Amino acid sequence: MIKEMIIVEGKDDTTAIQRAVKADTIETGGSAINKEVIQRIKLAQERRGVIIFTDPDHAGERIRKIISSKVKGCKHAFLTREEASYKDNIGVENASDEAIQTALENVKTEFLSIDKDKEQISWQDLMDAGLIVHAQAAKRRTELGKVLGIGYCNGKQFYKRCKMFQITKKEFENGLNQIELKD
Repeated sequence: MIKEMIIVEGKDDTTAIQRAVKADTIETGGSAINKEVIQRIKLAQERRGVIIFTDPDHAGERIRKIISSKVKGCKHAFLTREEASYKDNIGVENASDEAIQTALENVKTEFLSIDKDKEQISWQDLMDAGLIVHAQAAKRRTELGKVLGIGYCNGKQFYKRCKMFQITKKEFENGLNQIELKD
């Protein structure tokens, strides 16, 4: 049984999570998260911890941001769009048990304070790596997001996630080497 409560968008996501692992969930009911749901998530964070596991689409990212801004110290699980796709539908409910298990094994934790001893990634590092202001930036962020386990997002959000999850320069460079070997 997973100790933390897993935050998902809806009932189908709960079914998929419970099919893949033993865990309790809190459903947001979509992107219009009300105060009562946020209060339940805050209580769960205090008592057991929470893992945000939303769909790898715009609405899922919006929900993730809302919860993260109101509930500090959350953990995050990510699926790729490929893992969560079935026909024209993208969602946790479409992922295989194995993909869900892997995402939960590779959960990332938000850090409330930055470790000053770790060399942080700069905006310039993202530019130099072709992750922003580059013809292939979105594709490169998608691939590096998979390698680092932080999911896909736009350039600004990618930078924030690198900071939030304290991705080191060494991890970043190793990830870049992996995606460049694929090209």
